[in-house]
Amino acid sequence: MIGKVISNITPFTLLDYPHKSACILWYAGCNMRCLYCYNPEIVLGKGTISFTEVISFLKKRVGLLNAVVFSGGECLIHKNILNHIKAIKEMGFLVKIDTNGSNPNVLKELINTNLIDYVALDFKALPNKFKTITKSSLFVEFETSFQLLKASKILYEIRTTYHSNLCTNSDLIEMQNYLNEKGYTGNFYVQNFSNGSETLTPLSNSISLKMEVLNTSKKPTIVIR
Repeated sequence: MIGKVISNITPFTLLDYPHKSACILWYAGCNMRCLYCYNPEIVLGKGTISFTEVISFLKKRVGLLNAVVFSGGECLIHKNILNHIKAIKEMGFLVKIDTNGSNPNVLKELINTNLIDYVALDFKALPNKFKTITKSSLFVEFETSFQLLKASKILYEIRTTYHSNLCTNSDLIEMQNYLNEKGYTGNFYVQNFSNGSETLTPLSNSISLKMEVLNTSKKPTIVIR
């Protein structure tokens, strides 16, 4: 647990864990290279904060924060992540994971050992565009993670980032249909790309998605954030 694998800490947020006060641990590194990624310094950079420093920070937040969000990058690629999560869980915090779903074996262990309370699973694209957008071949792993969550009692959400140059309205409807066919009953959260953000790959401005262009009667419900 000595290595520095955390890039930054957001000390307080009311937005990242539903109805809870939380902090965010941003783990450096990722096994995807999503074109629209707005955290290039985290994905490509090195950690600057040790887990010992995180524990010291959290000891001062016991009773003040409800939860800790593990994000990145991709937090589940780190070899000590299970120990990190267990240590924070033992401090009494709720734990949320932000993940691209590429490490189902780690996710399964977290579910089986009751170490996580909430998961945000990134649905990057369907197979026809997955490799183009993520520069990876990890869709099967994502799908396995999705099935693990669906079969569990863990609270979770499915979300995606929308950039009009990379994703069409038809793509979103197809993703919505995929989730429906797989039996997903939660909301499908869509985040509009934030124009002006530094990204891994230079992108022109995105035209924001408008709810009225989608078939809102279909399930799961698309919610634009």
